[in-house]
Formats: sequence, structure tokens, C-alpha cells
Amino acid sequence: MEKEDIYILGIESSCDDTSAAVLRNGVILSNVTASQEVHKAYGGVVPELASRAHQQNVVPVVDQALKRADITKEQLSAIAFTRGPGLMGSLLVGVNFAKGFARSLNIPMIEVNHLQGHVMAHFIKESDDDNHMPPFPFLCLLVSGGNSQIVKVNAYNDMEVLGQTIDDAAGEAIDKCSKVMGLGYPGGPIIDRLARQGNPLAYKFAEPNVAGFDYSFSGLKTSFLYNMRKWVEEDPDFIEHHKEDIAASLEHAIVSILMKKLRLAVKETGIKHVAVAGGVSANNGLRNAFQDHAERYGWTIYIPKFSYTTDNAAMIASVGNFKYQDKDFTQMDIPVFSKVTFE
Repeated sequence: MEKEDIYILGIESSCDDTSAAVLRNGVILSNVTASQEVHKAYGGVVPELASRAHQQNVVPVVDQALKRADITKEQLSAIAFTRGPGLMGSLLVGVNFAKGFARSLNIPMIEVNHLQGHVMAHFIKESDDDNHMPPFPFLCLLVSGGNSQIVKVNAYNDMEVLGQTIDDAAGEAIDKCSKVMGLGYPGGPIIDRLARQGNPLAYKFAEPNVAGFDYSFSGLKTSFLYNMRKWVEEDPDFIEHHKEDIAASLEHAIVSILMKKLRLAVKETGIKHVAVAGGVSANNGLRNAFQDHAERYGWTIYIPKFSYTTDNAAMIASVGNFKYQDKDFTQMDIPVFSKVTFE
């Protein structure tokens, strides 16, 4: 007797991207994302505007995800959704839509930790024979605008944070430094593009001295700001004339901080299967550093496709697929959490 296909609809709305994806037996059929341009004018995400945009986008995005997957809503087995962490208003839109949709179809709901989703993006299959996935246990460097963590992944539902930032996240530091330079928002892609043309050793910024596996980026931001003020005072056009070298040096400092602690974690745990995930994993300097460490230290590395680095529903559906098999379903009255760590 043939096994019945399992179709998981994933919904992601933790920040400013509304995303929906469909997986069949763990293989991706569609992954649709609507991004919000409105925040660029404000130099950062405005929560009220984000939640309003989610309200406008969620129905058409889900509709497109189902159409591209070439299935009807009645074929869905379950709906996985991001419960947190994230912006409360944004989360509420996605969660409430998932509740209403699941109830109308009389199918189970599956809550997903957004951070867990980023880690499990490495388990999104693009075909039935796609098996390029890290074996358990593995280490994952999770870096984004709100998180910088080294995670020991023992199983999809057993993740241990070995170290994390004690203040700012790496992605936030990049965005803030980009703002200081007057380059716009989001800063990550701009700094990445400029850094490819600059000298990473042109300038030096303060690196933290934090014990263990924990990170800190506030001192780097302060060092960057004070140096910019001093250099611009001496030459008002300094940033414009040296932006490529500044961007490359900033990227070099951040990547150096990230990799130093990751090397320590690999040495202490003895685990040489190492992954990277989160929005900052799209940064070319960090991806190059992973390739370099694979060659120098014998690591087996796992780098996600660019489409799975930013917030996307495929990673939420991926976790949902694992939870569905364990019948780990969610009650209808579940609240959202704006702040939550790994369980």
C-alpha cells in the first residue's frame, strides 16, 4: 500500500518578510516571499508598518505558494508557523492566519521556533535524492540581525546554545555601521558589495575580549563610530573616498570575531561538521572564511543557498515536516512569543 503524501504549508512572518512555502514529504515545491520596501526610508523596520504589510500580503502569498506547488488547500496535511521570536505584531498576523486556515481545513497546527528554523534550513530538500545535510551532532553558527549564536545541534528538536552575543548581534552591528557611513538600510548587502572591492587590512577596529564561546559587538560599533568621527573631522569626504576599504575592514573584523569563537567550539567539542545559517550567512566574506577553514582545519562545512539565508517559510515547513512525523502538534489557543530561545 502506497504511503500518503504529506504536504506541509509553512508560514513565516517574524519581521518584515511575509513568506509561505509548501513541502511534499520534505521536498520543497514552492517558497514565496513578499518583502517590504517601506522600511528603507526609516533606516530600519517600523513594527506597525510591518504588521500592516503582513496583513496585506499573507493571503496572496499563501495563494501563490499553493498555486506554484500545484496543489489545493484541501491536500494540506498541516500548517507550520513561526511562533517566535520576532516582532509581536508581525507574528500575530501569521499565527492568527495559520489558526483560522487550519481550523477551516480541520488539520493540525505546528509551532516553530524561528531560530530552529534557520538551523534546519540545511534540511530543505530540493529533490527526493537531495542528501547534502549535516549529520547529528553538528555545530551551527547562527548569525542574523538579531542573533549571533554557536549552537550544538544534537537532533532537530535538541539544540544547545554553546555561546551567544552578550549585547549586539553581528547583523545589527553591520547595519548600524552602514548607517554611520550614510549608506542606507539594510546595510548587510551594501557592506558586502563594497567589501569585495576593498582592502580588508586597511583599517583596524576594536575586537572584544569575552570569555568562553560568547560574542560581543558593542565595542566594535563604538570603535567604528569614534574612528569615523575622527577621520571625517580631518577629511569631510573621507568616507566617500575610502568606503570600499572601510567596508572590507569592518567585514574582516566581524568575520574574524565570529570565526575565532567557532574555531574554539570545534576544538572543545571535537565536532568538525560545521554549518552556518541566518541572514548574515549570505555575506560573501563569511562564506569565504568557511571555505578557508574547511581547507585549513579539515572541517566539513554546510553553507545554505542564498534563498534560504534570509527569513523564509521553507525553513519553517522543514521543521514542521519533522514535527509532523512525531505528531508534535499545537493547540489552537497558543500565544506568540516575541522573545524566545531554543527549548
